[in-house]
Amino acid sequence: MTALMTPVAVTPAALRAAAFATFGPRTSLQRTLDRLGFVQADPIRAPARAQDLTLMQRVRGYRAGDLERLYPALDAEEDVLPNYGFVPRRVQALLHPREPGPTRVERAHPDLLAALRVLLAERAELHPREAAAAVGQGRVVNAWGGQSSASTRALEALHYRGEARVLRRVGGVRIYGPAPHLEALRASPLPEQERLRGAVQLLADLYGPLPEASLRYLVGLSHFGLPHLHTGLRAVFRDMVRGELAGAVVDGVRYVWPAGSAAEPAQTPRGVRIVGPFDPLVWDRRRFAHLHGWTYRFEAYTPAAKRTMGYYALPVFQAERAVGWANLKVEAGELRADFGWSAGVRETAALRRGLGSELARYRVFLGLDA
Repeated sequence: MTALMTPVAVTPAALRAAAFATFGPRTSLQRTLDRLGFVQADPIRAPARAQDLTLMQRVRGYRAGDLERLYPALDAEEDVLPNYGFVPRRVQALLHPREPGPTRVERAHPDLLAALRVLLAERAELHPREAAAAVGQGRVVNAWGGQSSASTRALEALHYRGEARVLRRVGGVRIYGPAPHLEALRASPLPEQERLRGAVQLLADLYGPLPEASLRYLVGLSHFGLPHLHTGLRAVFRDMVRGELAGAVVDGVRYVWPAGSAAEPAQTPRGVRIVGPFDPLVWDRRRFAHLHGWTYRFEAYTPAAKRTMGYYALPVFQAERAVGWANLKVEAGELRADFGWSAGVRETAALRRGLGSELARYRVFLGLDA
């Protein structure tokens, strides 16, 4: 939870410092997953996947790839809230059952999901390549405009519905299997109000303090594939703003955060951190621009000629302020770093020392220290 107190005037500096409560002390991977409740995933490695960049800032001794390697032994599931990522099962219980409408692949291949259900029932695990060979369907356009096997897209649809789970990954490819725990949830789901309030609370805990408009947007995306819950979520959100969530207007922007947080303002963070583009600290671009005075852009999907910060710019923080961005890549076993700075930022000796320490941590994280 964020460390703000409501009886005193809340300042942008207090909000910036409170946002750093997302880090907390470094602990084990499972405890970090339990505390965050959700870690957003992205397949791009620059220099590591988004989930690894998020976890390296919070998990003691974390190395790139540890989540994928240890996943089968963790209380963790791949799921959507509202973006794709990793959640503990207590959080997944808030998300299911889902009843989304037919997807594009279902409309194009109406018998495909039924065939894959049979395969999942027959096998302990199912590789997408094996599924494609067994059902022999064509290819469809995926969410990024590329081509995917229709059977792979259908497996993803079954996963989203809760009829399959990701058992593990091999070379980054999801291996699917049955999901008996989600079948049990379909038979006996949590009470609707518990699901709704739990989802709003989790988002507020994870991303707060947050502009109320941003949290409302997140809540609007998280309707679990059940259209009637969309209205219910918004009603719960309005109720929680008046109760479980505290708030204040700062520079004309109304912020909210979990009520009952620590009774003292957060201390100003120290040192330098280079964080991933989907880290909870920087996820909301509205908050970022308001509190730091400049606009951060994630440009991996922007044409190269139009990029202003680079392919995979990582925000750089000194103390509680975002002062610039870094593009990191590994070449010939060495970590290369290019930096850009926001207006008015000078590369002081303290900033250079902090960057040196942070880059040393990245080398260990990436396995380059040997």
